[in-house]
Amino acid sequence: MDIFGFQFDPAAFAYAASTWIPAVLLAITLHEAAHAWAADKLGDDTARRLGRVTFNPLKHIDKFGTIILPALLFVLSGGRAMFGWAKPVPVNFNRLRQPRRDMVLVAAAGPAMNLVLAIIAAFAMTIVIYQEGVWVPWTFQMLVNMVFLNAVLCVFNMLPLPPLDGGRVAVGLLPDRLAIPLARLEPVGMVVVLGAFFILPLIGSQLGTTIDVFGTLVGIPAQGLMRIIFSLVGLPISV
Repeated sequence: MDIFGFQFDPAAFAYAASTWIPAVLLAITLHEAAHAWAADKLGDDTARRLGRVTFNPLKHIDKFGTIILPALLFVLSGGRAMFGWAKPVPVNFNRLRQPRRDMVLVAAAGPAMNLVLAIIAAFAMTIVIYQEGVWVPWTFQMLVNMVFLNAVLCVFNMLPLPPLDGGRVAVGLLPDRLAIPLARLEPVGMVVVLGAFFILPLIGSQLGTTIDVFGTLVGIPAQGLMRIIFSLVGLPISV
């Protein structure tokens, strides 16, 4: 079956999708759960009052950002692209005990969760790889996807541009003369990111050149992070 210019194999597509769905749901939703947990521990109970201080992924799902958009991109790209988000956790930074310091900790909690998930998945791979059974190939591929996706999310979210977590970490750590101008970029920060990652490559293709901002800023560092994680758990896997 030929769809959008590629050969579509329903069985292979369903298998691939099934290995990505758990990885996407856990990586995106537990990222937000970590923000909620950190904010609650540091004095802001806004997320707790909304029932968001939980590691139950269902509490953090955004119907469009977590389900519809990733599914559409996955289908339209033939399983080669995925982008999405969970329901953002509301944080009242003024209620934190030490707002500037605690803002850094709350922001860093999400990427830290992705790093932990990547390490857990890699460690699980060291167990699954020696098992036998029809479930092994599927489980191993799902764990590979978990490591990859969490490494990408960790690196992406730590880019130093608000409203990404790395931007908020930078605002909290930099001196005021640098932090204030950076903080003012928050309303347009995501537009800048999406433009750099999606619009610039399209412009480059029209000009006959390759502009891969995402690959340079996220893909290459994420591969490096994966190599470190695999080495850490003793997996002889190259990426």
